[in-house]
Amino acid sequence: MSARESEGDAAATGGPRPGPGTGSGVGSGRSGNDAGSGPAEEPVTVVFTWNVTPGREQEFEEWLHRVNQVAADFPGHQGVTWIAPDDPGGHYHALLRFSGSRALEAWLGSPERARTIAELEGIAAEADRRVHTTGMETWFSLPRTAVRPPPKWKMALVSFTAVYPCVLLFTAFVAPLFQDWPLPLRTVVLPTVMAPLLTYALMPTLSRLLRSWLYPDL
Repeated sequence: MSARESEGDAAATGGPRPGPGTGSGVGSGRSGNDAGSGPAEEPVTVVFTWNVTPGREQEFEEWLHRVNQVAADFPGHQGVTWIAPDDPGGHYHALLRFSGSRALEAWLGSPERARTIAELEGIAAEADRRVHTTGMETWFSLPRTAVRPPPKWKMALVSFTAVYPCVLLFTAFVAPLFQDWPLPLRTVVLPTVMAPLLTYALMPTLSRLLRSWLYPDL
């Protein structure tokens, strides 16, 4: 499969599903906060799988360009990866990232999305159920293809691999520097250092190094 990725100026879509009252979404983005107000949310990743009518692949890809233009300024979008099939008749996939579930739901219910999805009649439909991932799964750098997150036990093992050396080094070399501090202050130092270190450095790095183990089907 071939992957095409764009951050902040592209959109992932979910097409019409069979049955009444169902539909699909188009992801899009502009810089800014989630739609609406309130506490910050965890990022959410949604995987869409598309079944394109044979012979209409070119129309579908032309539609992708149009929907990207429509969705480019929608709030909350954080990037999308499109994967085109290598062979005719294969599925298209999209891995869509949003800043939070409120922003995602705002797009799914927007008039912009409804007008755009209406253009897909007879061209494509969403083939499988959407896969949503939030929280711990977003620590892992997903490959540029539509795959499910790793099993929980693998995520736990990789997390342990990242956390244990940090705790060991902190206990041996850093904790003694704060031994005279009150207990609440001493205990706050480790999580203050660990949280950003894990999120921005250790977990993404380990997920890339262990990608073939985390995602054996790739």
